[in-house]
Amino acid sequence: MEYKDYYKILGVEKAVGKDELKKQYRKLARRYHPDVNKTDKDAAAKFSDISEAYNVLIDDDKRGKYDTLGMDWEQHQNAGQADGFDWSKYASPGNGKEGERTARWEDLFGMGSGTSDFFKTIFGQEFRGREGTQFARKGQDLSAELTLSLKDAYEGGTKIISVGANKIRIKLLPGIWDRQRIKIDGKGLPGSKGADNGDLFITFLLKPDPEYRLDGVDLFKDIPLSIYSALLGTNLVVQTISGKFELKVPPETKNGTVFRLKGRGFPVYGKSGSHGDLFLKIALKLPENLTEREKALFRELAGIRQEQVGGGVK
Repeated sequence: MEYKDYYKILGVEKAVGKDELKKQYRKLARRYHPDVNKTDKDAAAKFSDISEAYNVLIDDDKRGKYDTLGMDWEQHQNAGQADGFDWSKYASPGNGKEGERTARWEDLFGMGSGTSDFFKTIFGQEFRGREGTQFARKGQDLSAELTLSLKDAYEGGTKIISVGANKIRIKLLPGIWDRQRIKIDGKGLPGSKGADNGDLFITFLLKPDPEYRLDGVDLFKDIPLSIYSALLGTNLVVQTISGKFELKVPPETKNGTVFRLKGRGFPVYGKSGSHGDLFLKIALKLPENLTEREKALFRELAGIRQEQVGGGVK
């Protein structure tokens, strides 16, 4: 059976104190936690080894037993007798009372059968404890959703979110997009035995806006315009999400014409002062409830243009 060097696994010296041990464990646990590290296929195994090592070395009795074993192993190895090492002198036999165990290491730690044969041989059932769970374990992560209006997402600012019985104040950067997910470190459930608290993951949901369509960081809005203003031109004051803007509409503007307002779109998340563009699309409005006088004038105009219309002649 392979001897596991817990000090080497954690990257610490044998004289390491508990404070430094905790600090190093937290650093490595954050790096290799399988819920966080999705790229390293060996992350789960490394995380299991790191936690196993920490939970032995942080406990004075178990560390003492492990250190004694280590000195004997080193002497045996130096003498070239490592293959014949007598593990039975250090193994912790079971007491035959499996039902008395409050929990298995695998259950409490949540890593399935990830404990090593080395650990099981040396410490056996010592982890059934009168004190309950004795393992350092990061607290459970929590998830929440926060619904925002487009205006809220545009402006950012402070929001309060309820997670269970707790109210958490969060500061939002401008430019949050729909389904964006952020992590707030340490706002999950408490960890045990000096391990880190879990994290809080918040997913933002943007409500559909009646005026704007958001595409990336560009905003799109329809601008209703009368045919008179479209034909003759006008200066139009448009209320945009960033404030009022005077739009100069040239004569004979066609329906569906798009005006681009550079830098007046949605904020680029995390880049202060950077915005997408705002696109204003002209949507012509036809006059309704025409009077007889108005109809006559339109017929006259149609006649001038030699167009065939209902109720009149060329």
